[in-house]
Amino acid sequence: MYENFYKLSEKPFSIQPDPSFLFMGREHTLAYRMLEYGVINRAGFVVVTGEIGCGKTTLLRKLLDNLDEDVLVGLINSTHQDVHELLQWVLYAFELDYKGKTRLELYETFQNFLIEEYARGRRCILIIDEAQNMATDTLEELRMLSNINADKDMLIQLILVGQPELRALLNRPELYQLVQRVSVDYHLKPLTSLDTARYIHHRLEVVGRNDPLFTPEACDLVHRATGGVPRLINILCDTALVYAYADERPMVDKETVLYVFQDMAEFESLHFNQLRETISGIVREHAHLLGESG
Repeated sequence: MYENFYKLSEKPFSIQPDPSFLFMGREHTLAYRMLEYGVINRAGFVVVTGEIGCGKTTLLRKLLDNLDEDVLVGLINSTHQDVHELLQWVLYAFELDYKGKTRLELYETFQNFLIEEYARGRRCILIIDEAQNMATDTLEELRMLSNINADKDMLIQLILVGQPELRALLNRPELYQLVQRVSVDYHLKPLTSLDTARYIHHRLEVVGRNDPLFTPEACDLVHRATGGVPRLINILCDTALVYAYADERPMVDKETVLYVFQDMAEFESLHFNQLRETISGIVREHAHLLGESG
């Protein structure tokens, strides 16, 4: 729709995780280096947390794209409370037969698989996304899986990725032994105001726009409304481009973003429900500009 008008090769602000759009600001660079460090140094447990929409899944995609061929990865995208069900999904993640087996048989199948891969010179990594939804006994079962080793070598590395609630879960006394095995721990924070502007310009450059399209004032308002959360930035910037295109504006300026905020506040946007108070406050603060423009 607006792509041709602004000379863009595709939509720059899709909410789908795409490593080709990944903005490596300070936070995401540190988070990725910590993940990379954990893999290279064969850390038993790696924990990465962050708010919803901060880019954790995109970082995982980048990590998967850059792993060596001798690394075998099992990825679980949805978490499971039941221990027996977890073992089934672990086997499924590594493309192993899991149907009709008891818990003991599931464990033996996985143990034999790890030993065989180790003998072939391959490393196995299990990545669990949205790990904050797991029960404590299921997390404890993961710790038990990490006990499978050969001499001094661990046969399985585990990467837990989740929302901030995961940190609170891991701090429970019954998971003390698991936490002792966490070698790498990083919390991914939202973007700063400066990095929000850089993030917006970066995504536009990826789709062929080298000249600025969002004014500095518009970028500042986007940051204030979203708190620097990339997914919310994407949703807001995409909407602002639609508004600017409808008015045939050459750039997304402060007034364009304010009109988006005004409509979001009035029609109770589902995406920004938790930020409605912030957006409404910004609209009230700039009511005189909206009146003049209208």
